[in-house]
Amino acid sequence: MPVAQQWVRSLEELGLRDAPTVGGKGANLGELIRGGFPVPGGFVVTKQAYLAAMDAAGLREELAAAAWPPDGMTEHELLERADQLRARVAAAPVPEDIAASIVEAYGRLGDDRRVAVRSSAPSEDAADTSFAGIHDSFTDIEGGDHLIEAIVRCWMSLWSARAMTYRKVQHVDVEPSVAVVVQLMVDSVSAGVMFTVDPLTGDQNQMMIEAALGLGEVVVGGQVEPDTYVVSKGPPREVVSAHLGAQEFQFVAGQSADEIPEAIAEADRGRRVLTEEQVLAVADVGVRAEEHYGAPQDMEFSFCLPADGDESNLQLFIVQSRPITTLGGDGGATDADDGAGSGEPLVTGLGASPGVASGRVRIMHEVSDAGSLDDGDVLVAPMTRPDWLPVLRRASAIVTDGGGITCHAAIVGRELGKPVVVGARGATGTLTEGALVTVDGSAGTISAGAPAPAEVRPLPSADPAAGAASPAREVTATRVYVNLATPDSAAEVAAMDVDGVGLLRAEFMITEALEGLHPARLLAQGRRSEYVEKMAKGVSAIAGAFGDRPVVYRAIDLRSNEFAALEGGDVEPVEDNPMIGYRGCYRYIREPELFRLDLDVLQAVRRRHRNVHLMIPFVRTKWELTEALALLDAYPLGGDRGMKRWIMAEVPSVVYWLPEYARLGIDGVSIGSNDLTQLVLGVDRDSEVCKELFDTRDGAVLDAIDQIIDRATAAGLTTSLCGQAVSLYPELAEHLVRRGITSVSVTPDTAARTRRNVAVAERAILLDAARRRD
Repeated sequence: MPVAQQWVRSLEELGLRDAPTVGGKGANLGELIRGGFPVPGGFVVTKQAYLAAMDAAGLREELAAAAWPPDGMTEHELLERADQLRARVAAAPVPEDIAASIVEAYGRLGDDRRVAVRSSAPSEDAADTSFAGIHDSFTDIEGGDHLIEAIVRCWMSLWSARAMTYRKVQHVDVEPSVAVVVQLMVDSVSAGVMFTVDPLTGDQNQMMIEAALGLGEVVVGGQVEPDTYVVSKGPPREVVSAHLGAQEFQFVAGQSADEIPEAIAEADRGRRVLTEEQVLAVADVGVRAEEHYGAPQDMEFSFCLPADGDESNLQLFIVQSRPITTLGGDGGATDADDGAGSGEPLVTGLGASPGVASGRVRIMHEVSDAGSLDDGDVLVAPMTRPDWLPVLRRASAIVTDGGGITCHAAIVGRELGKPVVVGARGATGTLTEGALVTVDGSAGTISAGAPAPAEVRPLPSADPAAGAASPAREVTATRVYVNLATPDSAAEVAAMDVDGVGLLRAEFMITEALEGLHPARLLAQGRRSEYVEKMAKGVSAIAGAFGDRPVVYRAIDLRSNEFAALEGGDVEPVEDNPMIGYRGCYRYIREPELFRLDLDVLQAVRRRHRNVHLMIPFVRTKWELTEALALLDAYPLGGDRGMKRWIMAEVPSVVYWLPEYARLGIDGVSIGSNDLTQLVLGVDRDSEVCKELFDTRDGAVLDAIDQIIDRATAAGLTTSLCGQAVSLYPELAEHLVRRGITSVSVTPDTAARTRRNVAVAERAILLDAARRRD
């Protein structure tokens, strides 16, 4: 092969066999072109070009020795080491013959054509290691000099902390190297990702397509909530479901290199991204590709304007394909197969906790109706409260007439790992008592029929021996904690990639330990030690499962109406709005015996488990926190300086009082995003009528969060945010990370997605810093 051609190869001449030289991405694109698929033209700068450049700079041996981070290296040390290595690569000159070959190949594409520049490592997009998102890619690169710069940045990404860690986790022990794909930009009107097998269930008969307006980077990078289409392969091939996402901005071809998003007009938000015909066209290509490769594929696509600009005749292009390296489920039937749950849904609502389960309908209006519910029944109610917990644990699924994703039923269902559909208007009046139904907590549907009560799908196992490939652990400086309500799933959750329990909702366990009694009645019966023993046993089970990782115990926060439902609850005040009434910290100073029950439990647990800490909820004023901490200090537990003292930041007044709270000796704050949003915007978080007003991303709410983080950080306090919004909205995760938040805490089913959102945000910040240095 002539020397000039060692560095560059055209996509058209490549196939799968060329992966060792051009990387998985480049080889797959060439294979697709050979198979007759619509792929934009381009070329690959081979891995030999990278190795030759490092050789010429005298860096190759040093870099090869740094392939994996050493055992025992801290995350801070790893980030510093990665910065050093990337700087060495950036400073290495590109040899003249390599640069000339690249510029010549670029010229053959046309005069200063805009191109996408994508990393393509030899191990990337293989059957067992995807390296998806590990190495950098760039779009809208124009001009030879800018192209060379982008290629060098791809080379640099081989030495990011994330790439080094991934290689070690995946035991990639070959010398690190990377090829770079240079491909003509296609001006996407819409774009997205297609999985030729449902990645959530492993169902081989269904495909999943995600799409958004503009360039596909917003889908791949998790920056927006895309439309999601599920397609049956058939015959007949048809769209099974279409869930419209939430997209407020897009990246437009020709402008993406500047990374300036373009706002989407209000009138265009919420509209379907792909037509039925477009979805089926993408699905057709996916089926062909799966047949061509003989394996399920994860593909990226774009719909683009043709040369004549006719918007009614958009062209479909495939810009990437790789094997699916992990699949959810067992690849076979779901819980509702064999004809179960077939036909049109009886009721639809908002899917609030994923999974599918079947059972007999049991309609309950009060917790006193619990006697009618058998284990495995589907509980259908207008709404649930914390005192329903023992009942909810027996149900196979939960359906409520009202509520949103932050309501009690949704929160508890996610923490118990049960499918939940909320906001299913009229479910209590439409569904028939005793009827067999299937609840799909992802799709938000309740359908007729099921062969038998089905088991709720368990939380994903973190044990590689369980059968599925174990995904790479994200390296994030921002901690990702989970919210828990009971010890039932503590061992499973502790085995996941989480940093601890950021919120142990004590009232759920308390309600069960009280056995239906009001605390005053239980104390009057002399059953204090019995209660403490039960609570300590449950909390200890959670603490033991998490080892030395922190478990933050939130003290009791039942409201007056919830206490009133207990036996002996007639002592409770009658309040028109208990959500902002007699609760949290204020209640402790009026009923110190209630607070001491929590302190008894913590003292018993901390004798063996030093990782458990206290959080005081719903703090409104300095004087009430002062008195509550005085109660703690007067108690034996108050002398335990190893126990951290946290408060929930749920009330807007915390912004003003936070410096004073810090002087009182608290160690950290956890922003309760649901209550804070409710109180900043003045909207009931459980209101079905006003649900569109409830938005944690509202500027007023973000301003309050920013001030809390800024003031807490200035005072030396750790900060966390507890709520689902950070897992739903990647842009919020990036906002929080940029602001300097210490941790986030979410339900276990969203922990992996949240970790990914945080990792993407941290990488974006590091990239911005690197660019500023450049």
